[in-house]
Amino acid sequence: MPSPSARLLLLLPTTTYRTQAFVDAATGLGVDLVCASEQPSTFEAQVPDHLLTLDFRDPDGAAAQVARFAAGRPIDAVVAVDDLTTVVAAAIAARLGLKANPVAAAAAARDKHAMRQRLRAAGVPQPRFALVALAEDPARAAARAAYPCVLKPRALSASRGVIRADGPDEFVAAFRRIAALLGRDDVAVSGEAARALLVEEFVPGREVALEGLLMAGGLQTLALFDKPDPLDGPFFEETIYVTPSRLPRQAQERIERVTLRACAALGLSEGPVHAELRVNARGPWVIEVAARSIGGLCSRALRFGTGMTLEELILRHALGWKIPSLDRERRAAGVMMLPIPRAGRLRAVHGKEAALAVPGVEEVAITAHVGQELVPLPEGWQYLGFVFARAETPELVERALREAHARLDFDIADG
Repeated sequence: MPSPSARLLLLLPTTTYRTQAFVDAATGLGVDLVCASEQPSTFEAQVPDHLLTLDFRDPDGAAAQVARFAAGRPIDAVVAVDDLTTVVAAAIAARLGLKANPVAAAAAARDKHAMRQRLRAAGVPQPRFALVALAEDPARAAARAAYPCVLKPRALSASRGVIRADGPDEFVAAFRRIAALLGRDDVAVSGEAARALLVEEFVPGREVALEGLLMAGGLQTLALFDKPDPLDGPFFEETIYVTPSRLPRQAQERIERVTLRACAALGLSEGPVHAELRVNARGPWVIEVAARSIGGLCSRALRFGTGMTLEELILRHALGWKIPSLDRERRAAGVMMLPIPRAGRLRAVHGKEAALAVPGVEEVAITAHVGQELVPLPEGWQYLGFVFARAETPELVERALREAHARLDFDIADG
């Protein structure tokens, strides 16, 4: 049996959706939990052994602070729950001698330009790309570009700021829109990542997402999700994820091999990975590899063995504990991230009970609250909520998710 005295450090940004799932998993495992965030908690003084405030923008400083903490209260594992904390987690683990990805690998996965450079050096299939300084004249950069192309920030997730351009005018408009986004107060991007954007070749094809776990450099595929809605732009808001994939087995195996090559090129070797790929007649192309698990509440679509959650699986791996099963449940499953149709203030949500009545639908989680100002992509990053379904086939899951969405009505007042 695992030791109940094991101490786990969770890095939990205040903006993450993932806090409850990871805390529940840690509680279920009986570990001594320490939670760190970038904002101080009102309870930190009362429970100093369990709450920390760390500057996630300063990995070395955070690592030094945790090392001082751990001198009297040893830590057995550190887990980042999303993009904002992957580099900090790697720095802390390196300082404490814990199992984790190298800091340079986590940093490369966090910076889309560094990722592209490493993948290119390793010959991993990916879009052609170029870095463009925000100080440059966008019209001049547009004249050099090949179309269609995709402009994106170097260090944001959830498709935030990702815009397709089919010509010079659209390029200039997208360039200026991303520059304005990077100047917003709610965008935590600094340094080189705030001074340039990435321009990539648009890769046509079906998009998939691979959820995996790296163990000593080997990749265990936990789930391969189809994204049945076309993601052709101008923005790239993700909606439906369904697993298992309906792609032929040979295509799935090629996706797994290319993803492993991408992880090796980045230097990633331990912990969760979430990879986005496009698949066309020429095979799979890597769009992104993140050194963390799937975002939002989407992990609720995944169950392993006899009901183990993705979060429990990740924590067991970090702690070096036995994982009873890496096999996903037999039934098909899926999630729909409910998109924000337009900007404004949410006044009401109708149809939740009708959506729950759709056969196969297990949960309708509305995460936006009444009165909230809604910001759609590409400036926004949140969703209205999530719908989860399970059924005997991927087709039935997709149908259930679409029907549930059709029964929901969001009353949004003009902003």
